[in-house]
Amino acid sequence: MDKPPNSQDQGINVDVGGTPMVDGVEALGSDAGGKGQLRQLFDSAMQNNPYFAAGGGLMLLGTGLALAKSGMVRASRLLYRQMIIDLEIQSRDKSYSWFLSWMARHPQRISKHLSVRTSYLQHDNGSVSTKFSLVPGPGNHWIRYKGAFILIKRERSAKMVDLANGSPFETVTLTTLYRDRHLFTEILNEAKDIALKTNAGKTVIYTSFGPEWRKFGQPKAKRLLPSVILDKGIKEGILDDVHDFMNNGKWYSDRGIPYRRGYLLYGPPGSGKTSFIQALAGELDYNICILNLSENNLTDDRLNHLMNNMPERSILLLEDIDAAFNKRDQTGEQGFHSAVTFSGLLNALDGVTSSEETITFMTTNHPEKLDKAIMRPGRIDYKVFIGNATSYQVEKMFMKFYPGETKLCREFVAAVDNMGATVSTAQLQGLFVMNKDDPMNAIKMVTTMKTNEEFII
Repeated sequence: MDKPPNSQDQGINVDVGGTPMVDGVEALGSDAGGKGQLRQLFDSAMQNNPYFAAGGGLMLLGTGLALAKSGMVRASRLLYRQMIIDLEIQSRDKSYSWFLSWMARHPQRISKHLSVRTSYLQHDNGSVSTKFSLVPGPGNHWIRYKGAFILIKRERSAKMVDLANGSPFETVTLTTLYRDRHLFTEILNEAKDIALKTNAGKTVIYTSFGPEWRKFGQPKAKRLLPSVILDKGIKEGILDDVHDFMNNGKWYSDRGIPYRRGYLLYGPPGSGKTSFIQALAGELDYNICILNLSENNLTDDRLNHLMNNMPERSILLLEDIDAAFNKRDQTGEQGFHSAVTFSGLLNALDGVTSSEETITFMTTNHPEKLDKAIMRPGRIDYKVFIGNATSYQVEKMFMKFYPGETKLCREFVAAVDNMGATVSTAQLQGLFVMNKDDPMNAIKMVTTMKTNEEFII
């Protein structure tokens, strides 16, 4: 076949794919050609080298598994956030002990980690009652509540300590489905109601423990105010003053007067001072916080902290205040000295950092030993003498123990008047307890109160 016009034979061929060939060899001059050859060499190495091919496969498999694991973790976290809800209760929160008590009573509970809680009570006759309660300890627990399963995890920190009481810091975490989140509120309300019912109709006594207040023993049955017999008008006068104080908070606030009230009950031992305070607390539905100023390691700062952090609806009781300070000096009657200073006591009662909305009762057998500074209004606003039994008190107490014995009552009052010595209400009560159902024998034993300083009940 004839060659095209103007064409020259330069030994160039064209393959089927259109790639320029020089004597049957692919041209390498262009970039595309170089990359193509490198790709062919790499593919050849991958196909002809089994070790390289196997390593690449494992690498691809590992990468795929890692990506799958990461995806599953992310998906599970997303699912957890969408379907699961947690509630954390810290040990410093008041509801912590409420919840543990509620959980210990819950019937549908699976617990393999238990702790023991011991209740110890010594009775007036010397006998002791001890009760052991097994409560959920640190670890995981399951409960079923209203058809829902709840995981409860109680954790105790080995490094963190609650500075308020020195005990290890603890948390309780409740976990359940998001749809059942409303059950948390119901559980806490049930726990609160159970705790409040336990103390209903009773007076809780608190004592200081380090920088905090702790319950002392079991809650006591409220003492009825009529059961304490004081001389005419004393009980009514104090009660009216307390009610007037409690009902006039706004009056104090409007006039810039610190809203607190201090009472001093003074008189001989066994006259009913502490008994009246306990009965008053029951009448007001208040608790009692007893603070011993002679306690070892009690400092001004700790005293101020305790008085500013009392439990709600509580009366502060400072008994035998003369035993802590004789004038401005510590008496040391108990063999040691606290770190509380007289000025620290005055500042806690009526200083810049003193507490508000508090009712403080102080008792003493020797008011003459008290410094005039503590008697100042604002520290002691109401003081009253509670002495030995008067004829009025003797009569009322006899009729309380022996109802209907009016004639014998007159004989008993006359016998006490003719005894030639004063007696305390504690002595009278001791005599009546010894003769529970025998008023005649009580009359015969009147003179024994003259030789015995006080009956122990």
